[in-house]
Amino acid sequence: MRRALITGGARGIGYGVASAMLQAGYDVTVTGLTAAEAAAVPAHPHLSARQLDVTDDGAVADLVGSLDRLDALVNCAGMIMRDAEYEIETFRKVVDVNLTGTMRMCLAARPKLAAAGGGAIVNTASMLSFFGGPLVPAYSASKGGVVQLTKSLAVAWADDGIRVNAIAPGWIATELTKGLVEDEARSAGILARTPLKRWGEPADIGETVVFLCSEGARFITGTVLPIDGGYAAA
Repeated sequence: MRRALITGGARGIGYGVASAMLQAGYDVTVTGLTAAEAAAVPAHPHLSARQLDVTDDGAVADLVGSLDRLDALVNCAGMIMRDAEYEIETFRKVVDVNLTGTMRMCLAARPKLAAAGGGAIVNTASMLSFFGGPLVPAYSASKGGVVQLTKSLAVAWADDGIRVNAIAPGWIATELTKGLVEDEARSAGILARTPLKRWGEPADIGETVVFLCSEGARFITGTVLPIDGGYAAA
């Protein structure tokens, strides 16, 4: 059975990806930053949850090394610290999680993906990979970096049979955006800019990731795919 590892998969978009990967027949390992997050993941015979800080080199190596095989790595672990990102230590931390943490995971996973005959990596970019984010300079910079990292690794690792792509989610209804979803005025502004006139759901992201990891996407690498209901085009 194919195995997928999803960082940040204990909740939100990451858990939506995990659910879709399970439906597609993968054994799935998800990670949460805290033991409580990992423990809260619903039980499933093909789903395991582990605690992981993607800024910890040793923990990353130990987790990936414990897997018997790896066919797909999905990097969903991330953080955002609105306003505080103008403090340099906070800026550094956000970049370490979102960008350097993605690179740590990719480097650790590469040998096992190659050993599986070539696998797929899907990184998580953002709308703010393309637009400026005045409240979140570190988040925006890190997600812009994820785009270029994705393209670079796609070229570098093609000979290993490893495809590397990224998704760029738009406005997705999760616990992190619950306040916006429930704020009628702010939600109306978001929907007015979104041609499909609705909030995205984690399943919208998950099913796209399944495709990018599948044989149907075997000639796709180095691509950054917006999943935003048309927001970036409007």
